[in-house]
Amino acid sequence: MGTIKVIIAGPRGRMGKEAVKMVQATEHFQLVAVLDRKYDGQLLSEIEGFQGVDVPVYIDIDQCFSEKQADVLIDLTTPETGYVHTKKALENNIRPVVGTTGFTDEQLKELTALAEEKEIGCIIAPNFAIGAILMMKFSEMAAKYFQDVEIIELHHDQKLDAPSGTALKTTQMMSQVREAKKQGHPEEKETISGARGANIDGMHVHSVRLPGLIAHQQVIFGADGQTLTIRHDSYNRASFMSGVKVCVETVMNVKTLIYGMEHIID
Repeated sequence: MGTIKVIIAGPRGRMGKEAVKMVQATEHFQLVAVLDRKYDGQLLSEIEGFQGVDVPVYIDIDQCFSEKQADVLIDLTTPETGYVHTKKALENNIRPVVGTTGFTDEQLKELTALAEEKEIGCIIAPNFAIGAILMMKFSEMAAKYFQDVEIIELHHDQKLDAPSGTALKTTQMMSQVREAKKQGHPEEKETISGARGANIDGMHVHSVRLPGLIAHQQVIFGADGQTLTIRHDSYNRASFMSGVKVCVETVMNVKTLIYGMEHIID
């Protein structure tokens, strides 16, 4: 495999720092620049925690793309910024690998059309942890046999969206094989609004936000006389990097937008 030139957006974030380490440690990856809200014109090595990473920092994405040749943009920012970055990357024939959730269906349709027009790949992954992808796949398998299911997703208290992108993706996958069903007592009433969580096709999704957590999800199925729990836990952000690496390698060989790593893991 030839060298893949990479730009990272959001290098100072917790995920971004791990992505910088991963790219630097991968022999056939080359970090050529980073996009950041600050430190324009400096080298990343001038920022605390990035000793020896002598690549330029850009605030302006257009300037970055015009001055640096790259194959892949790894975006680990916010939904609003990530959408702009993804669109700009595709317009400049750079393949986006995006770890930001919160894109609307309309945005995904627009980005898919642009990727196919340009005939280049784009991967948007609600979760990069291989174990989390397997958890979603196993949940989809189980949903064929267990109609009654609830999700509890737990994340750090600085997470912006609820439910998480992983929880939403899990419900989407289960909905493909499960008939919508109202769960619980037919006359169930919430004495406090929201007590039963979000309701998606009858599946209840509960979001927990606490300091000390990273990213966790359990999918609980119930039937007569039995329950089945499928759980995944990420204890640090390094757990996501094997998935980012796979996505960077895979996006070089596809010509459309792929939403979710489950489509690239056999």
